[in-house]
Amino acid sequence: MSPVPRRAAALLLVPLLTAAVASCGTADVGSRTMARALPPDASFTHPGVLVDKAQLDAVRKNVAAGKQPWLKAYLDMRDSKYGSYKYAPEPYEHVDCPWGGRPAHGCVEERQDAIAAYTQALLYSVTGKQQHALKAREIMDAWSAKIRRHTEEDAGLQTAWAGSTWARAAEIVRYAPGAGWPADRVARFERMLRTAYQPQVTQNLPDYNGNWDLAMTDAAIGIAVFNNDHKAFDAALKRFRNRVPAYFYLEKDGQVPLTPAGSTVNTPQKLTTYWFKQTRFKDGLAQETCRNFKHVGYSLAATAHIAETAWHQGVDLYGEVKDRLKAALDFHARYQMGENPPAWLCGGKVDRNMGPDLEVALNHLENRLDMKVPYAHKLAEETRPAGTDDLFVSWETLTHANNPGA
Repeated sequence: MSPVPRRAAALLLVPLLTAAVASCGTADVGSRTMARALPPDASFTHPGVLVDKAQLDAVRKNVAAGKQPWLKAYLDMRDSKYGSYKYAPEPYEHVDCPWGGRPAHGCVEERQDAIAAYTQALLYSVTGKQQHALKAREIMDAWSAKIRRHTEEDAGLQTAWAGSTWARAAEIVRYAPGAGWPADRVARFERMLRTAYQPQVTQNLPDYNGNWDLAMTDAAIGIAVFNNDHKAFDAALKRFRNRVPAYFYLEKDGQVPLTPAGSTVNTPQKLTTYWFKQTRFKDGLAQETCRNFKHVGYSLAATAHIAETAWHQGVDLYGEVKDRLKAALDFHARYQMGENPPAWLCGGKVDRNMGPDLEVALNHLENRLDMKVPYAHKLAEETRPAGTDDLFVSWETLTHANNPGA
């Protein structure tokens, strides 16, 4: 497992900058009219956390037809440790995730069990084999019967990674025909998400590195949809609109990056510290580019997850950030594939360690909006099928490669 990210010094620059996103009202994309918000009396669409029914149906058809890259992606998922019928969950009552190398309790087990539940849910969706539904339910029921709280400094990030994956798994199993998840166990799982995860992932942390805020919002919006919670859903939309423009830079923002509400960075020196000594800004640069590409990848994936879940609910967050996503995807993909960075970028040295983080964003830009993202497209093709980072990104070539859904 990769090291857990630490706190940042603080967020972005000066008070005269704000993280306002241009209001886009409604947007017509394909045959769908997308709103800026979900009406308070509207019902949530299920399944609708990261994947919808049309996408799951496409996965099933592509695998059954032996088409690539979906068949290889499916086989990798099936043959992983997470796909085994013998997978045994290890639930904890208290999950304790500290900084500084101090002993952790339950952190790896929780993340892996959530990925296993999601893997088994996808396997059931593809194959219809009841053993997979039973295994997914077994894992989720084991945790909802035991977990009570998360503690220590990384509780927010831990609940973000695990909570986002739990919500995806639970959403599929709850609404899959024949999965047979009893109503009382569903209700218990709802309570688990509401009490042991939601308070952590809705904390306001404007001075942390942006991957925290985005991963936490990923979990928050998934939990909101699963729990049919309009208030939490709206709060996740607001948080996305506050953070994403402050994380992925565009030159139209001005000479320096935007700042989200609540930031305490108010001097050039603090800005330089927060952006990891970067002082020159170009389209697509991210707040953590000069830290390493791994954390930028986390943020790209989380941003796309949030926007994808909102999309399935009829809210077009993508339309507000598509130019930022496109710029950031191509900016980092070109250097991830080996292009030498210029001297102005991170002192001419970048850490090329991006994970399997491209598919969801690339699918929307290319297959729904017909936008060209050449470097990211090439990188995705070279690294398919994308597997799992063992944190919160799993099997996204299978679910989202060339799969726009409804």
